[in-house]
Amino acid sequence: MDGVGSFGAGRAGAAFDPIAFIQQPQTILRILSWIFSMVVFGSIINEGYINHGSERLYCVFNKNNNACNYGTTIGLIAFLACIFFIILDMKFQQISSIKDRKKAVMLDIGFSGFWAFLWFVCFCFLANQWQRTTPDELPLNQGADAARAAITFSFFSIFTWAGLTVRAVQKYMLGTDMSLFTTEDLDGKPPIQPYPTITSTEPDDTYQSPPFTENLDPNAPTYQVPIY
Repeated sequence: MDGVGSFGAGRAGAAFDPIAFIQQPQTILRILSWIFSMVVFGSIINEGYINHGSERLYCVFNKNNNACNYGTTIGLIAFLACIFFIILDMKFQQISSIKDRKKAVMLDIGFSGFWAFLWFVCFCFLANQWQRTTPDELPLNQGADAARAAITFSFFSIFTWAGLTVRAVQKYMLGTDMSLFTTEDLDGKPPIQPYPTITSTEPDDTYQSPPFTENLDPNAPTYQVPIY
């Protein structure tokens, strides 16, 4: 895994490195997923509807508007989700609370895995409806390129979102390195700085005279021990 520490990230509050962030496999997968989703919903919106024989617009996928609506919805939500998770990845290392990091990773696992499944459904749905589309429904192959692009990049999106799910699971399995955090970090509270220690400027080897010896008379008689 990239990085060391809590759920794949380094020490909380470390400086953000944009070059290293872009080079991470997770970031590359998110950018690819963002591009693929944009191609899918963009192709359907721009050329996915035709008005053959009437003023009403029909979906190029066997005139099934549900197919176009499904592909557009899945692609648009995936497009916005990629932006959200890219921003979350950028801020992830700044999250000091281990509990919040765990929630972010679990959200990534759940959403990425669920959206990989929805992209699989989208690919199967669009491919099935495209096979049922007759040439008479598409004069001059109108919208055919857009339909093929939507199907192709729906297929690619399955693997990019599955890869994001695997990366998120790896971050979760990496767990927490407790040595990078203090007790306050567990609850998201800033650490409390201890009071500074005051050191004495006086030397420690100064001589102190014993008590009650300052006023002794040097001429006073000394006590003689009696001899028995």
